[in-house]
Amino acid sequence: MANAVSLYRIMRWCYLHHIPLLPKLIQLFIFLFYNTKITGDSSIGKGTYFVCKGIATVLIPGTQIGNNCVLGLRFSTVRKFPYKDVPKIGNNVWIGPNVVVAGPVIIEDDVVIAGNSFVDKSIPKGAIVGGCPAKIIGWRSNLEYDIETNPKFKEGTMPYMTEKKKG
Repeated sequence: MANAVSLYRIMRWCYLHHIPLLPKLIQLFIFLFYNTKITGDSSIGKGTYFVCKGIATVLIPGTQIGNNCVLGLRFSTVRKFPYKDVPKIGNNVWIGPNVVVAGPVIIEDDVVIAGNSFVDKSIPKGAIVGGCPAKIIGWRSNLEYDIETNPKFKEGTMPYMTEKKKG
C-alpha cells in the first residue's frame, strides 16, 4: 500500500491541474487510512518523508515543506491567530515525534527539532532546538556524527538521571 506522501503527490498533481473532486477524495482516503490531514495546497518537497507512513500527521492548509526532510510521527503544523501565514520549513530538516510548529514561522535549512517540542518562533539555519516552547540547544555543525546517515556506532546505554544538587 502507498504511504501518505505518495498519495499526497497524486493529490497535489490533481490540485495543480484543477481536476475537481479527485483531490478531496484522495484527502479523505489519506485521512481514513493514515489518520492524517494533508491538503493539496500544501507543498512537500522531493525526498521528504513521514516516519511510519505519516500516521497522525496534520498539516494546516498552505504549509510549505522543503526537500529531504524527515518528519516524525504525529507531526503537526497549525495556524497562530491573528496571523494569516502558515509555517515554512526549509530543506534537510529533521523533526522528531510529537512536534507542533505554530504560526507564520520560518524554519531554515539543516535544522533539527527534538521530539515533543512546540515551535512558535523562526529557527535559524543549522540550529538544534527542543522544548516547550522550543529554544536553541545546540548547532548541527557541532554534532560528532552526520544525522543523515542515522549512525549506530556507540555501545552501551545512557547514564541514569540524578537529582540536581542545591547550592
